[in-house]
Amino acid sequence: MKKAATASMKMTAGDAAEARAAGWTDEALYDAVTVVALFRFFNTWCDSAGVRPMTAEAHALSGKRIAGEGYAWKG
Repeated sequence: MKKAATASMKMTAGDAAEARAAGWTDEALYDAVTVVALFRFFNTWCDSAGVRPMTAEAHALSGKRIAGEGYAWKG
């Protein structure tokens, strides 16, 4: 998956064949490539948009809210 993350334009059918020979299924390859692509997109977007990490205090407040209300928005 390193090549998919750093040099995706250089991926070949041979790379997939090598992964299959190591025991990867097509479904596992698809899932892994999808995760790599999404993380790359999100990281690029966050860097470009100026999104910065949350403070420890913000994480604590978010944790309290999620513990009390769950993840689903009830609006």
